[in-house]
Amino acid sequence: MLNLVIVEDEEIIRRGLVCTIDWLKMGAKVVGEAANGKEALEVIAATKPDVVLTDIKMPVMDGIAMTEALKAADNPAKIIYLTSYADFSYAQRALQLDVTDYLLKPVNETDLTNVLAKIDGHREVKKSEELSWDEGLRAAYHTGNPYVQKVLKRIEEGFQERLSGEAIADELGVSFSYLSRKLKEETGLTFGGLLTQYRLQQAIEMLQAGTWRVYEVAEQTGFGDYKNFTQAFKKYLHTTPKAFMQEITVGIKL
Repeated sequence: MLNLVIVEDEEIIRRGLVCTIDWLKMGAKVVGEAANGKEALEVIAATKPDVVLTDIKMPVMDGIAMTEALKAADNPAKIIYLTSYADFSYAQRALQLDVTDYLLKPVNETDLTNVLAKIDGHREVKKSEELSWDEGLRAAYHTGNPYVQKVLKRIEEGFQERLSGEAIADELGVSFSYLSRKLKEETGLTFGGLLTQYRLQQAIEMLQAGTWRVYEVAEQTGFGDYKNFTQAFKKYLHTTPKAFMQEITVGIKL
């Protein structure tokens, strides 16, 4: 389910978008709305949407300025411009800002459905990419610092246990500050981040298998309890384990 924020200065049009489109059928949910870009930035910060559907021409702050602010803040929300101004200069600027799409009013629901489906499909792929024990990390086994190699191997072998970066540093005979610095330099992540990433990757594989209950997955991947598991899932995947399972179930039915 995609979380969506709608930004439109004309209240009648905005309410029409919120209330008359069958968002659920499109696999989306409206989590916020705003009348201009400045207001939208606050709503987006509070709701953390996957998608922002926004007009371009608005008072106070227009859609382009809002997009520039989001890009500058590295906000991952996908942007869809919705405007009545069929002007190439707007489309050209949208392309420069790497927005997802550019749709004209009145909105064509088929086109909108297709755009959202593309975003949702890309999001699922991106989740796997972000949480994969990828080649960049694996390469550290062969080309990286030997202490980093040992930490990565320790995580793979013992992710189900209660692992501590400080304890591993003691085992290796180095300071935790030195080990942390080398981990950050070679992987871009902290020890805790690496451990959580690997545990989540294993958890996703188990959830997709459909054999275990959510609390069993939490226990078997080292998170310990459902609360810790859910917090990690929300932080890295912006959803909950139960919602993830529901998405898998819906996908199988479809």
